Amino acid sequence: MNGTEGPFFYVPMVNTTGIVRSPYEYPQHYLVSPAAYAALGAYMFFLILVGFPINFLTLYVTIEHKKLRTPLNYILLNLAVADLFMVFGGFTTTIYTSMHGYFVLGRLGCNLEGFFATLGGEIGLWSLVVLAIERWLVVCKPISNFRFGENHAIMGLAFTWVAAAACAVPPLVGWSRYIPEGMQCSCGVDYYTRAEGFNNESFVIYMFICHFMIPLTIVFFCYGRLLCAVKEAAAAQQESETTQRAEREVTRMVIMMVISFLVCWLPYAGVAWYIFTHQGSEFGPVFMTLPAFFAKGAAIYNPIIYICMNKQFRHCMITTLCCGKNPFEEEEGASTTASKTEASSVSSSSVSPA
Repeated sequence: MNGTEGPFFYVPMVNTTGIVRSPYEYPQHYLVSPAAYAALGAYMFFLILVGFPINFLTLYVTIEHKKLRTPLNYILLNLAVADLFMVFGGFTTTIYTSMHGYFVLGRLGCNLEGFFATLGGEIGLWSLVVLAIERWLVVCKPISNFRFGENHAIMGLAFTWVAAAACAVPPLVGWSRYIPEGMQCSCGVDYYTRAEGFNNESFVIYMFICHFMIPLTIVFFCYGRLLCAVKEAAAAQQESETTQRAEREVTRMVIMMVISFLVCWLPYAGVAWYIFTHQGSEFGPVFMTLPAFFAKGAAIYNPIIYICMNKQFRHCMITTLCCGKNPFEEEEGASTTASKTEASSVSSSSVSPA
């Protein structure tokens, strides 16, 4: 094994020189330089500095503006809550631990940080899945006479929390475990070892299939069908420049949504699976750390793509920040008019962002 395994930790360095110590008790500067830990802390600070205001503002403007409290927007609020979970449950902790160069909060702190970071990430992941399903149902209408309502939206929210808990809770009760990962400053699921009594193998397989492959398949299917429906509507109205423009806009939006999903989860899932299937091989701490922070970056780019690019949300955010006035009101008004025209032909207003 090209690493050192101990009670509830795995350090990616062979202890041939005797310098490897528990990441709960000693600084891990033998893994990477102190500057790397400083850079990690600075990145976490940046995520908090940008992620907290934009997600908090999403919740605040929804309370302030009644027109935003529609069933189709519930899942966007859930996404903001998930990002705030990551901000408070994961990012703040990692800043503190990176300042010390090891996971100074101990075993209990590792469980709590791993749980809240995983829960927030999974709520975000399943929120994107539910978002795709809702847009598919509304735009493609696969169920005749189906009308999306508040009960459906609440069921979608409940599902995201149940699915997220199904991933975050098991490591707390003995199916796998949370251990310090990468540079040993944050905690995640143990896909590094086959520790006896924790059944890590079955849990990693379960995570990869149920919490990556299935969500990915659903997202691709729903947005693929949505694109087909939009293109069919555009083809039936080729003489309409507005319809063609709407089709191009929706296509760009869908591509952006799918790419953001892949950027967030593909590196993490891919590296986790590779490490799991190549246990005993040599892995550097940075190699293990980077994919996790691609996923953490979703706290910023998810609200930008799914919320700030939504015309209605953006208008309400601007008026809230500018004391009830929108200095870009003429531009927003023209955009809204165009959006309504587009909605009549290709249902682009039902796709978020819109």
